[in-house]
Amino acid sequence: MTIALDTAISSLMANKRRIGALKSLGMTTVGEALTYYPFRVTDPVPVKPIRSVTVGVKVAFAATVRQMRVVPMNARRGFRVEATLDDADFVGGDGFGGGMPNTTPGVARLVFFSRNKGYTDWMGMRLRAGNVVVIAGEPTVFNNNLQFTHPDVIVVRDVGGRPPEIDSVDEALAKVSRPQPVYHASSRISTDHIHESILGFLRMMAAERAENVESAGEVGNDGGVGNGGSDKTGADVGASGITGLEAEPTPLDASSLIHAIPDILPETVRRQNRLMHRAEAFLAIHRPESVRQFHDGIRTMRFEEAFVAQTALLEARQHAATFDAFPCPSPENADDSFKERFIASLPFSLTAGQQTVIDDIAADMAKTSPMQRLLQGEVGSGKTVVALAAMLQAIDAGHQAVLVAPTQVLAEQHYETIGRMTAKQGIDVLLLTGGMKLAVRRRVLAKAASGEPCIVVATHAAFSKTFQAPNLALAVIDEQHRFGVEQRETLRRKSEHAPHLLVMTATPIPRTAAMTWFGDLDISWLTELPGGRKPIRTIVVPEADGRTMARMFAHIRTRVDAGERAYIVCPRIDEHPEDDGEAAPASKAASKSKRSKAANRAEEYGPIIDDPFDDGGDAEGTAPKPPLHSVEEIVARLAALPQFQGIELATLTGRDDDETKRQVMDDFSSGRTPVLVATTVIEVGVDVPQASCIVIFDADRFGLSQLHQLRGRVGRGGTNSWAFLVSRAEPDSLAAQRLEVIRTSTDGADIAQADIELRGAGDVLGDAQSGGRSSLKLLRVVKDADMIAEARGQAQALLDADPDLRGEVELAGAVLDFTRGNEQFITST
Repeated sequence: MTIALDTAISSLMANKRRIGALKSLGMTTVGEALTYYPFRVTDPVPVKPIRSVTVGVKVAFAATVRQMRVVPMNARRGFRVEATLDDADFVGGDGFGGGMPNTTPGVARLVFFSRNKGYTDWMGMRLRAGNVVVIAGEPTVFNNNLQFTHPDVIVVRDVGGRPPEIDSVDEALAKVSRPQPVYHASSRISTDHIHESILGFLRMMAAERAENVESAGEVGNDGGVGNGGSDKTGADVGASGITGLEAEPTPLDASSLIHAIPDILPETVRRQNRLMHRAEAFLAIHRPESVRQFHDGIRTMRFEEAFVAQTALLEARQHAATFDAFPCPSPENADDSFKERFIASLPFSLTAGQQTVIDDIAADMAKTSPMQRLLQGEVGSGKTVVALAAMLQAIDAGHQAVLVAPTQVLAEQHYETIGRMTAKQGIDVLLLTGGMKLAVRRRVLAKAASGEPCIVVATHAAFSKTFQAPNLALAVIDEQHRFGVEQRETLRRKSEHAPHLLVMTATPIPRTAAMTWFGDLDISWLTELPGGRKPIRTIVVPEADGRTMARMFAHIRTRVDAGERAYIVCPRIDEHPEDDGEAAPASKAASKSKRSKAANRAEEYGPIIDDPFDDGGDAEGTAPKPPLHSVEEIVARLAALPQFQGIELATLTGRDDDETKRQVMDDFSSGRTPVLVATTVIEVGVDVPQASCIVIFDADRFGLSQLHQLRGRVGRGGTNSWAFLVSRAEPDSLAAQRLEVIRTSTDGADIAQADIELRGAGDVLGDAQSGGRSSLKLLRVVKDADMIAEARGQAQALLDADPDLRGEVELAGAVLDFTRGNEQFITST
């Protein structure tokens, strides 16, 4: 059979357990296996004689087996294989050579344990007395003897007549001493078996090429290609417990793989950036000859990801410009403009940033091609005012506008705010949600379908087939990361023309990251806070410091008695995770998939700091973390404190229905329940001007961007405000460093930059943008900013010369695959 990157692994392997284990890590095809990259590579293993080894330091050597026995273990089930060997044939003279230094011979002992009798018999056969072997492992001392437990073994000469696993000692030593890639593994499959499987697929590709060449009569019989075409491949051998290194009957080199692994990058781009061919890069990554070669391979594939991603974004931008949009010029007479009258009626002056963005949007909306703009706004920077000005410009031109919010609570708040701001101008402002009564819903749908100028504030209901707005000139998407490109495309089809698009986010995104991931959009930033806002004082409170905790609660009571409000935020709902409606599904999924330790902890703890695809390690080691605080637990604790006697506490979680959420927020705003204990459901869109204090439990377990978002819930009414970050982090730990960043900075972009530098891009931009679930697995949006900019420039030059990529078929296919796999994060149509 022909083996290509899209060939299913299940068609190449007979071992169903191995197939299932690889699938659990996201490998179902050969291509997915080859792009399951190792997170690091080991240092080369030095070749030394036995006399020169250092206990605890991995070493490789050649030796001859002198004695071997298989011993049943009486205390427990299973067997022990013991072998004694020396390197007398390889030191003190030429012997086999094998790169072994000239010194005094030494003796070592090998030990293997297994309950599998077949495994011990197989290992005993390989280690029979007289066999010449090459060993690689970490030495220890047992009973004053030098011992290697479960080392890698390659048989070079077998006295029993079995064919050798490799041709020479030199080859074997070169093989075991070269750097080894290390992969993120699981309880179902080890890094060695992952490596073994990937090399097996590469060998099968190379073997198929050798078979094709031989059958074409280009070369004679070269000794065969092993079992490359059989169902029982070399990649399967270790699944039954065999962990030794396998033979390589077919040479692995780039020339034998190019036929099955075509290059994606154009030849000119590859040469300009001094990159490897794709086949060469895969080989350098999964079977490196040196650490430098490994990193060169990673660099090649990282640039490929950047180039494909930027080509896709530029194509999307190019495609969007082909649509017609309703031009919305500003009226010449300001007295006839809803927008100008609205701005003049504001009880405050616009900041310079707001005025600049409003002018940029006005210029974009006056064009016949659709605007594509991202508005990145600091918490409380006045994005709603900018968005409303844009919507009123559409109304001025006689068209419709829609603002889509991710939740009903946020949609209702926008509806009330916009209705209040435009009350005197007689503009129809409509609310469309999934939970509204049928009669009201029908009236809203009829108004929108009539084409009459109006503003519709909607939830996901705007994407339903029943919502039609033939005169829609502007679509505003709030919190853009909650919506996918397909939903935005749905909005485009609601109108006779493509609507202008304004997407907004308060999630802090570094400028380099925004340029990377929203490269098909024009980007505007609002960094100034409106006049009257006072900075929020941020205080880190060690939870173990009872005196400081008591003072914090006393301060909150003082502010509540002064008529203000306070949020108390917890990461969980219930005390027991299995009963937690928000955490339980993730925990169940983790128990089923048994993925990597970092992935399981991410699901259990939510916004934690690990990014296994970034640097390959846990950010704070492997020590177990204390249980997270829950709303249930904290409410009980607060109710028992003297500081909160006589105060009614309210709770708000994602488990509550919309009516309950609305009632809770009304009671909190009115002061009937001035202390609200909640999960992070309050993170976005909750606006209570009287709120002056927020306490965040387990703050050391949140991402900095999320802490910044939560902190923005207070300080919105012009009063002095405080954010208390309750932490159980050690004083000098990475978590403590992160809290120091949030304590000392109020700039969202700077905080997001520090967040990514300390923990990777995952929580800041979403999993797919850090490589967790998308075709992007190596690209780092901040660290690789220069590479991304270079790739973007070269991609633009290529598209200028070949807009449809007719001359780059492989690149065109990769761009299409990328667009399909990352459509939630490509914001254009």
